[in-house]
Amino acid sequence: MLENLGLLGLFIGCMLAATVVPFASETLLAGALLMGYSKWVVTLVATLGNTTGGMISYLLGWLCKWDWLEKYLRVKKEKLMIVHDRVARYGVWAALLTWLPVVGDLIAIAMGLMRVNPWWTLVLMIIGKMARYLLATGLLSLTSWI
Repeated sequence: MLENLGLLGLFIGCMLAATVVPFASETLLAGALLMGYSKWVVTLVATLGNTTGGMISYLLGWLCKWDWLEKYLRVKKEKLMIVHDRVARYGVWAALLTWLPVVGDLIAIAMGLMRVNPWWTLVLMIIGKMARYLLATGLLSLTSWI
């Protein structure tokens, strides 16, 4: 997908990785760097794509009922309740952690369920995801194959 779609493929892949489709978007990031795209452009596109996916998860939490999330998205209510309790403790600051594998999607969904301020959620989600991709791009750039 990345080879044919370039930066659009990176955006779409990173967006899907931030929803309930589990895979590591860092592989797409590495692929885009290997294709010769600028580190800054790749970081920005990956951040925007992953943030878009995170906000889609947030919106699903905002719009969906508990039983729909479990039935159609296979989000286990027990796991979501644990994350829900943590989000209740940290509030909007939990958005900084939506980049985390596995639980990041649940954090975004829980924030939507709780109707946490969407604008602050967006801003903090961008900051967290940008930090992740800056670190990943930096580490990948240190290797000899990129």
